[in-house]
Formats: sequence, C-alpha cells, structure tokens
Amino acid sequence: MEKMELTLTMESEKMEALNFWLRKENTTAQKKMHEALALLYEQTVPEAVREYLDSRSSPVRDRPRRPSKAAPPKSPAPVEVESL
Repeated sequence: MEKMELTLTMESEKMEALNFWLRKENTTAQKKMHEALALLYEQTVPEAVREYLDSRSSPVRDRPRRPSKAAPPKSPAPVEVESL
C-alpha cells in the first residue's frame, strides 16, 4: 500500500522539551506519534475493514500459491505375465 506523509507543527521550545524527556525514555517523538497513530487507527477503523486492508497489503509470498501446471505423471511400464 502506498504511504502518505503526515506533517505536524509544534512550538520549538515545546518540541525541544519533549525531545529532552523522550531521550530519557530512549524513544523519539516520531516513534511515539507513530504508536499513537496506529492506536487511533485501531480504535477508529472497524476490525472488518482493517482485516480487508491487511489482506490486500500482504506480501505475495504469503498468499496461497496456485498449483503449477506440471507434466502429467508417467504411466508405469507394462508388466508381462507368463501363461501356464
């Protein structure tokens, strides 16, 4: 799925203070905003819609494979039986 960019603004002094305290937690504002956006998505978008979108964006390798068209199996060689 194509990604969209989201731009937010904040006063520079507040952002500096936020970054200062987030560094103490070994994280960033971007990571926290990503978590908050994911939570908002899960709380807002119905589960059936999320499942549908997840199924559309799953990698090709996870999708069921169609059977390949293989050559028909070879018939066993005929067996000769001697009459008594």
